[in-house]
Amino acid sequence: MKSETPRISKLESIPEIHRMLGLPGPLHPLITLMDGTEKPIDMSRLPASYIMGLYKITFVTKLGGKFRYGQSYYDFDEGSLLFTAPNQLIGHTEKYDGNAGCSLIIHPDFLQSYPLARKIKQYGFFSYTANEALHLSEQERATISSIYAIIKQELNSRIDDFSHEVIIAQIELLLSYAKRFYKRQFLTRQAVTSDLLQQLEELLNAYFEEENPAGRGVPTVQYLADRLHYSPNYLSDVLRSLTGLNAQQHIHQKLIEKSKELLSTTKLTISEVAYELGFEHPQSFSRLFKMKTRISPVEFRSAFS
Repeated sequence: MKSETPRISKLESIPEIHRMLGLPGPLHPLITLMDGTEKPIDMSRLPASYIMGLYKITFVTKLGGKFRYGQSYYDFDEGSLLFTAPNQLIGHTEKYDGNAGCSLIIHPDFLQSYPLARKIKQYGFFSYTANEALHLSEQERATISSIYAIIKQELNSRIDDFSHEVIIAQIELLLSYAKRFYKRQFLTRQAVTSDLLQQLEELLNAYFEEENPAGRGVPTVQYLADRLHYSPNYLSDVLRSLTGLNAQQHIHQKLIEKSKELLSTTKLTISEVAYELGFEHPQSFSRLFKMKTRISPVEFRSAFS
């Protein structure tokens, strides 16, 4: 008998989430701040796995359990921020034991007509995995708490055009602080990032020497992220903080390095060099080479003739 694939629920509205959690109706249909700092909210009432068509920023002040995000788990400590964007697979918290925190849930329509509707999609941390959560210092926790307090105060007041603008401004401020705090985390968590550059170098070298690029294609950011156990966006942001280059730029840097080696030490044609490096079309290789070096592969090779 064929086993059934577990059904994944789709949560589209804030009132629906409030009903599932047994909470009073939201103060605003497009935004809510579920505060569980004093009285924990039983998130296990949500489906075991679900996709939410909403933005969610979870501020964990204390969680004695495991939070499931997609297929992975993360054991939160005190003071963390976790971001999820619409249409991401997430799950509920398990093994409750003195949990505390709050979640800001935002319907995309709440952001419409504001520049934030477009800008929010540029924050890479909405695509980070659970084990890449933002760990906050005591001072950072105080900053985030103050922003959540202002949003809560505005929601508890009479909603008008001014309160909408104030809340939008606070969300923008929250995201700006998160970007700053993540940059601090990339630089201070040396135990996590100190050997990343060496691992990346070894991985790219191994790919070109052992993985048959001609058959597999040019290495991708997803390939590197999978091997290094990061999400693609987190990997790029860590690398950018360390070197100024994102993951794709590191791949291009290695491709140029390897292509120069082949062009100067072998008799392979330009097309053969391109295929050897994993390019499907030689023209793509030539365009990349000229963009990065200001000269064509043919011009570079002529210097060694």
